[in-house]
Amino acid sequence: MLLLSGESVIRRVPNPKITILALLLAGSVAGCDREKHREEQAGAPQANISGGEAARGVETFQHVVDRSHAGDAAPAAAFRGPDDAPVTLAAFRGKPLLVNLWATWCAPCVAEMPTLDKLAAARGDTMQVIAVAMDLQGAEVVDPWFQKAGLTTLQPYLDPENALLDAAAGGLPTSLYYDAEGKEVWRVMGAIDWQGEEAKALLAEAGA
Repeated sequence: MLLLSGESVIRRVPNPKITILALLLAGSVAGCDREKHREEQAGAPQANISGGEAARGVETFQHVVDRSHAGDAAPAAAFRGPDDAPVTLAAFRGKPLLVNLWATWCAPCVAEMPTLDKLAAARGDTMQVIAVAMDLQGAEVVDPWFQKAGLTTLQPYLDPENALLDAAAGGLPTSLYYDAEGKEVWRVMGAIDWQGEEAKALLAEAGA
């Protein structure tokens, strides 16, 4: 289990305080290894955390906020929408956009998902929230997970080629926040309680 390598943290997070925290997180289970091979994913059970279990675990979420990419344009990589049609992040311009990169086999990803779903339900008039699954098997595993999860607002976006994750060069979960013009504001590496005060303050930075 790995969030980030120490090398990538030092290179991309220049703030010394953030660097120290990120190095501490690198050895923790705050995130999942983005280099999980196809055979390992195929054999790994899907994380199955109920809403109650997730809610009890939010106080243990660990993450790093990275602003070193602020102002960068959203990547042009294509992924699949809930209708299985190709889509890019450019299609969401006009409102602030929160993009959560996750996978069904990643326990921290699944644990934060109920708080992300509540955010999507509450803020739909001021921002957009999408969760893009990195599962290599795509809809084969993601659709059944959504059917069981009991989410009310989030829909299953898919990126089995991991194009967005490659562009972010991060681990799972990673959440990227873009302003209405498609420019990055910040990214959160690791799990965060999207109903908490820290998340509310972060989201306000782009007017959401």
